[in-house]
Order: sequence, then C-alpha cells, then structure tokens
Amino acid sequence: MASNLETFIHSLDPKTLPRVLQIQSGIYYQGSIYEMFGNECCLPTGEVIKVIGFKVKKIIACACGSPEDGGCTAKTELPLDFPGLFKIKADTTPYHSIEEIAKAVYIGPSRFGHPCFYSREDIQLANLLVNSGERIMFNSVEEVVGIMSLNCGVVRNDQHHSFTLPLSHQGEFYECEDDQIYTLTEITEWKIPKSRTRTVVLTNVLTPSWESSSPFPKIFEGMLILSPVYEIQAVMKYRKDIVHILSDLDIEVKDITEHYNMNCFLQPLSTHDIFERTSKEFPMVAEIIEGPREAAHLLLKPGTEIIIHKKYQALRILASEIRSDSPKRHFLIPYSYKGKLKRRPRKFPTAYDLAIAKSEDEQLHVVVTKPFKSADMELTSLNVGDQFLVHQYETSEIVEEGRRKMIEVLGCEKIEGKKYEKVLLPLHVEGSFVEVVHDKKQYHLSELCKKLHLPFNVKVSVRDLSIGEDILAAVPGLQLEEEITDSYLLVSILKKPQDSWEIPVHRLNMTVQLVSKPVEKTLSSSTRTILEEISEEQYYMVRRYESQAVHPPPRPPKMPIPLARKPSSLTIPVQGSADLQKSPKSLHTDIARKLHSSQAAALELQDMCQNDFLSPETEQDVSGGNYISGKQRLANQDACDRQPRKGTGF
Repeated sequence: MASNLETFIHSLDPKTLPRVLQIQSGIYYQGSIYEMFGNECCLPTGEVIKVIGFKVKKIIACACGSPEDGGCTAKTELPLDFPGLFKIKADTTPYHSIEEIAKAVYIGPSRFGHPCFYSREDIQLANLLVNSGERIMFNSVEEVVGIMSLNCGVVRNDQHHSFTLPLSHQGEFYECEDDQIYTLTEITEWKIPKSRTRTVVLTNVLTPSWESSSPFPKIFEGMLILSPVYEIQAVMKYRKDIVHILSDLDIEVKDITEHYNMNCFLQPLSTHDIFERTSKEFPMVAEIIEGPREAAHLLLKPGTEIIIHKKYQALRILASEIRSDSPKRHFLIPYSYKGKLKRRPRKFPTAYDLAIAKSEDEQLHVVVTKPFKSADMELTSLNVGDQFLVHQYETSEIVEEGRRKMIEVLGCEKIEGKKYEKVLLPLHVEGSFVEVVHDKKQYHLSELCKKLHLPFNVKVSVRDLSIGEDILAAVPGLQLEEEITDSYLLVSILKKPQDSWEIPVHRLNMTVQLVSKPVEKTLSSSTRTILEEISEEQYYMVRRYESQAVHPPPRPPKMPIPLARKPSSLTIPVQGSADLQKSPKSLHTDIARKLHSSQAAALELQDMCQNDFLSPETEQDVSGGNYISGKQRLANQDACDRQPRKGTGF
C-alpha cells in the first residue's frame, strides 16, 4: 500500500533497514530532476530506491500561543545547533501497548535512554503489584524465555524492584514528567518519539545574537511544538553514489522490500558498518563512494580504492584549551605525540579541591588570589598573596551556635619569607588558590602522564617536528583532562599499501563499497597517528561514547564537615541536584562566565610575581592555569551519561 514519504519514514524502524521503495506518484513525475546537497538525480514514477539510513536534518518549530489565538501562531525552521535550552512537556496522548512504546521511544543503555511511563491501571505480576500512576522506568528490550520483553523497574523506599513486561502487554500508558534541561540536538537524538511531535518550553538562549534576531513572535511564552524533518540516505539502481532526500518531499512510495532483489543495488557501508565486521574479515579492499570533508583526509576521495587493514581501540588524551571565555578548542592527542611539554599552574576553587589534588609523590605549593575571613579563631583566614604548602587532613575543635564540635580540616604550612607556620584551613574555604609549579623540566606526553594524575595543565615547549603542522604549538595552555579509548580503522591506499594511517570511526563520515580484490596481510612498521582538533559537539560525543566509567571527585562542601563524615566517603547528590538538570553545554557556558573573576585575580597575582612579590626561589608564572571545579566535573559526568543512540534512525 502506498503512503506519503514523510509518513513512511516516521513509522520506519531503523532496525529493519535497508528497505526498497518504489516511487508511486507525486509532484516528481516522469523525467523530473531533484537536486539536494550537490547531488542531482531523477525521481520518476516507478523508480526504485534502497533506503539505507535516515537522520534528523532540521526541526520545524511551531510557537504556541494562547487558546484564544488558536494554538500555533507561527512556524520557523531551527538548525540542530540552535543555542537554546529546553524543558520537555510530558506527552498527554496515551500509548496502548508496550510494543507501541518500544517502537516509538528510544530505549538505550544510558540513563537518558531510560524513559519513564505510568499505567492508568494496576499491573499485577507474579511477585509484584505495580500500582496505577506509579513511575515505571524502561531500561532495555531483551528476549525472555523466547518472548521479546521490556526490562523495567520501579523504586520504592529507596529500593529498586526489577521486572519484565512482554511487548504484547496492552494497557493505557502515559509519559512521566521530565525535569531535565536539554539542547535541541539532545532532544532530536533521544526525546522525539516516532510518528509524534514534541512539545517543549524554551528556558534560555545561550547566544545573545539569537535573542536580538529571534525567529519567534514578539508575544511568545516559550512553548514550542517540534516536528523533525529527516534526511534520507538512499541508493539508486544505476548510480555509484548516495542520494540525500528530505522526508518532507511531496511524493508517495510503496515498500517492495519483500519482492525485490537487493543485490541489484550498490552495497554501501559506513565506517561504523566496517567496524562491526569480525576481525577475521580483515584486511579488505574497498572503493570510496563518499569521502570525508575533513582536510586531514584529503586522500580519501570518491573512487579511490583503499585497504582497510584492521580495526582496534586506541588510547587518546582528551585536552582543552585553557581560556576563561567560550568556546574553547578541544583536541585528541595520541601517546605517540613527539612534542615536549612543560607544566602549567592549576587553579583550585576551594581548600577541598586542594585536598583532592594532593599527591603523595609531590609537594603541592599554592598562592591565594581571593581573601577569606574565617569565623573560627582556630582556623586561618586568607589574604591575597598568602602561600601554603598543602599537607593532609587533620581534626580541629570549633564552636558553632555555642556548642563545641570536632571537624576535619586541611593541614598546611604557611610560608612567610623563610618561616613556615603550621595552619589549619576549613575545607569549604573559597580562596581561589593558584598552584606554584617548581618543575621546569620538559616531558614527552607519555612520561608526564606516568608522573602525574589527570587532570593537569601543560604548554607545548617544543613542537612535534614529525607532523606537518603541530596545531598544539600555538595554543597558550592546555588542560589534559582524561584518557579515553576510541575506535579506529587502519587504512592505506591500495597503490601504496606500505603508507598506512588511522581514521576515527565516530568522527569521520565516509561510505565505501567492498571490492573483491586479493590483499596480503602486510603492514608498514610505521603507522601515522593523527593529532585531531575536534568541535564542541564532538567533544561531548567523545565523552558520551567512550567515558562511561569515569567518576568525578565529590563536589566541594558548602560548610564545615563534621568529623563523623569523612571527605573520602562523600558522595555526589544525584536526586534534586540543579546542576545535574543542566545540559553539559549550559554548564560549560555558565562555568566559562564565572571564571572571568578568577582570571582577573590570577592576572593581578602575575603582576605581583613580576614585581618580585614572591621570593626568587618560588617565583613562577602563575597565570593561565585552569582547574575543573566541582560543578564542571558534574557537567562532565552528565555528558558521560549521555550516550548517543545506536543505529541510523534518529
């Protein structure tokens, strides 16, 4: 049965791809030409195409007015990188079976892939009664005793109860309220159900230029109805390229997959498809159909035949440019990087952060850039320029509301000229400490990572002469944040098999078709590893894909910690945390704004250093450092939890 192209795509399960469609009717009649993204093709009635993938290309946003205005007042097109933050309104239209939910809603391994619904009626299970209105979390789709089911859970009295519901289970299910804040890209990846729109509330616009040229009506209360427009990747029978078609074309199609021989079509494979092949299938020869646009991969042009030698996981250091304003540049640095690095100072918001960063192998020497007045006589106040050597946790007795109690503090030595005075700092003190780096040695990346615990700050002192352009050499300072494991393919041109290099699976868009040509399992001893500069979006995608096991340190305390509660046992509050309700991008922007005052203090301290404020033995460049605060670490963890969906759907 024929259907509108948009209707077909909205109802299509990505797991069933590829699908063969026949053009039935529409404005694209016999002999018409359709051109999009530089690809020109003919879509006559009766034409057969094979759909190999689709993704959200843009969003149509309908501004919602008051009921007196008749609902939708204006429509506008939003790009996926629209710099706004949104809160999702719960869908009031019910789902009538578990299978309907599984087909329409993304359910994945991360917590953002765990949608919550409630049933209008009680659900009686063998050993559990799920009450009507009770919040049910859907965790994964799995096969249980030969029956496809949803793995679910409910929380009662801080205890999690797991159970399964078969996809055939019918009822009346409604979406629960979602208190998270999302970017538009995140909504399109996780939160727009198939065949449905999504109502959201615009809570903030991060870029002032968008506010001044707002695409929304003057009288606008923030509520929008979002409708996705998909870009369809398709293959035509007699073409050796991929055609990109928007789903809102006014054409009708018919699914003839069951009655058509797919071998008549080109068999395109993405880098993800290649990586999913077994190791025994490598090496393989492939012809590039669509090459990457990145300048670093200009050799990978359409029509070029390459050898894909193997797939593997490789370690990289994720690094960001040290600067107070946004956006920052981000890099993935291989351990084979041959440049030399010098250490740069870190910045610590509180004494609690000093305690976390304290190392047994090296003395931590810091300078204060922000004054602090202690309310307790037993604890030390801080003045700008005070220097301390950080030691260890100790206990101290303070008087609070007329009562004496023991708390844990940070033991330090205060440096006054050549004198050293033992002092105690409350862990919550916000002294804005800057590290004094005494180590002037130059290190290779691998040496420095063995010596220090990430994160820490560096500057390239000697560029890597083995690469054409060392993009790190011009960066004034880098924060090496964490070690990640990423997926790569090792490739070479068929005519030059000895010259091989890596290509990243998740950040390089390339489509190939396999070619039946013999190839020997031989590799050059030298493999070119690529120093990558990645975009802001790719930076968070790296964390979503690869950093699932990273656990940030606890956030700094807001008040003195009683002795009974040790800092080493502090946990990060999850429920009710406003920070965790923000997207990583919004937190990233908030933090950048708040660091302006810290940078000014550091620059002021630098002037003091240049005027011999510090002694010759300790004089260092203390400006330009950076340190991930407790709030930013929570943002990083939030990004780690957001793993993008698998498949080519949405």
